Amino acid sequence: MAKHAREGALTIAVVAIIFYSGVASAALATRHATTPVPAPPVLTQRALPSGELMDAEAQRLMAIEDVKGMAFAVIDRGQVVHVAAFGLRNVEKRLPLKTDTVMYGASLTKAVVAYLVLQLVDEGKLTLDTPVADLLSKPLPEYAEFADLAGDDCWRKLTPRMLLNHTSGFANFRWIDDDKTLRFHFDPGTRYGYSGEGFYLLQTVLEEGLQIDLGADAQRRVFDKFGLTRTSLQWRPDFAGNLADGYALDGSFEPHDERSSVSAAGSMDTTISDQAKLWAAIMRGDGLSTASRAEFVRSQFPITSARQFPTLLTATDARGPAIGLSAGLGVIAFDGPAGHVWYKGGHNDWTGNQVICLERGQRCLVLLANSVAAEKIYPALATFVLGNTGMPWWWELGTP
Repeated sequence: MAKHAREGALTIAVVAIIFYSGVASAALATRHATTPVPAPPVLTQRALPSGELMDAEAQRLMAIEDVKGMAFAVIDRGQVVHVAAFGLRNVEKRLPLKTDTVMYGASLTKAVVAYLVLQLVDEGKLTLDTPVADLLSKPLPEYAEFADLAGDDCWRKLTPRMLLNHTSGFANFRWIDDDKTLRFHFDPGTRYGYSGEGFYLLQTVLEEGLQIDLGADAQRRVFDKFGLTRTSLQWRPDFAGNLADGYALDGSFEPHDERSSVSAAGSMDTTISDQAKLWAAIMRGDGLSTASRAEFVRSQFPITSARQFPTLLTATDARGPAIGLSAGLGVIAFDGPAGHVWYKGGHNDWTGNQVICLERGQRCLVLLANSVAAEKIYPALATFVLGNTGMPWWWELGTP
């Protein structure tokens, strides 16, 4: 009798468990059916300052650092929303800098070349990871400008990707080294080291290996396609009438260099109006497949160096890895408070250029100056326009 009582109680307990489990499951199902799963938070972006405020701030900062001439453009949602120019293109003659004044693009050229190469990738004319040895008709050291590499087979490891993301192992320029010869300072593909020499080699690959006229192709594939009427990789006589000369930190004058030879490392002449159109098109990915546009700005190779220049320093800085500071293809990328950001600078002793682009909101700030002193005000102006991007000025410009 006790046994049957225990069995009866057990049966009732089991039924109760099944019943209440069913009720709970039904309730849970009902809750899931009626209560949507919360969506990930949307990262908002503050509105851009008005054009009047941006212009006023640019002029205020220029006065503080005695910047001779500076032009800038702002892109939002992939469209040009503001273009302005201030100061003088030539101080001695008191000639004003205008939005159609031709200025030296410097190393912004490298990003244009990278974009062109990705068009060739889309067309199946090359792949980024094909060895340079397979793209040239003869061994690299047999080309006169690369004869220094004879006896060192490291050149066989080089690929277009390594040349574009500055992991070639070359110095920035061979003339920086005491013996003025081209050589490998580290094994290709093992570390970042900014190199114009790598882009010289890339130009040889394009022109000798693929039989491409770099100047003509850049004009056709990029400048003409995007409506850039006063931009070229080679000097044009019609530039002379409205041209910006350069000014060093001490204010000394340097006439605009008429670059008669095309250079993948930096021969572009351009205007701020043209650069606005260029970077808006690049931001939108015009002329590229979706995959190649993503490849252009993807974080491809980690950067650990303490600063960009000098290029072969071995000192490191933990701030770089903390933001994912990396080489893209002809640009630098990182992740900060504004999300994924990529940028490119262009500099010599008389020129300071900077382009900063935020993938979120498809925003860019494009800065051109014929006065290298402008680089002193770029951090403040960029923050005023774009907000806190986390831009690593300490690495790019060597600031604290």
